[in-house]
Amino acid sequence: MHRHLTISVVIPCYNEELGVKAVIQRLPPGVDEVVVVDNASTDRTAEVARSLGARVIVESRRGYGAAYKAGLRTATGDVIVTLDGDGTYPPEEIPRLVEVLVDRGWEFLSACRFPLADAAAMPWSNRLGNAILTAATAVLFWKAVRDSQSGMWVFRRAVLERLRLTSDGMAFSEEIKLEALLRGVRFGEEHIPYGTRIGEAKLQKWRDGWDNLAFLVRKRIGLA
Repeated sequence: MHRHLTISVVIPCYNEELGVKAVIQRLPPGVDEVVVVDNASTDRTAEVARSLGARVIVESRRGYGAAYKAGLRTATGDVIVTLDGDGTYPPEEIPRLVEVLVDRGWEFLSACRFPLADAAAMPWSNRLGNAILTAATAVLFWKAVRDSQSGMWVFRRAVLERLRLTSDGMAFSEEIKLEALLRGVRFGEEHIPYGTRIGEAKLQKWRDGWDNLAFLVRKRIGLA
């Protein structure tokens, strides 16, 4: 608990037995619940997470968004924090980000990775793709977001009732921010240090990038 708010951390994982161990071990005091979504892993992700006290939800439908929907449905905290299972997002920042959320009267905080604290943590192609998708978000929706693809969010659980989340894939990351902005949720961004990935990368950068761009267009014309 922090600032009299219970905190749930939701971590989607596909074959992240090394990364999820590091992430859970780095969680600060004050986190009340850890929900790990095992997205059809073939390694020991679920076993490792359970051994460290996490509640493991199994989601057999593959996809970043599908995993998040399963995990968010079961989280019970007043505030939900999301982290990737690869160690790139900083669990140590959770207390500070909750402070920012509360002190600024926000309902949804999206952690912004840019400017990168460590340029080596993100390949140039990922940075280019993020810049294109963030620009597309601004052009299509007239919403200014500094990091449309960030996967670390801190938000009040009650906000979920107001969001219409449809994507089962990587586009879920941009969709949840857009939904918050379009539904009038009090939204803000706060900088975080972004780290080097633990384990093998799962992102299919060119395919996922095109899929995310196509999703933005479909959502803009009302087909998503």
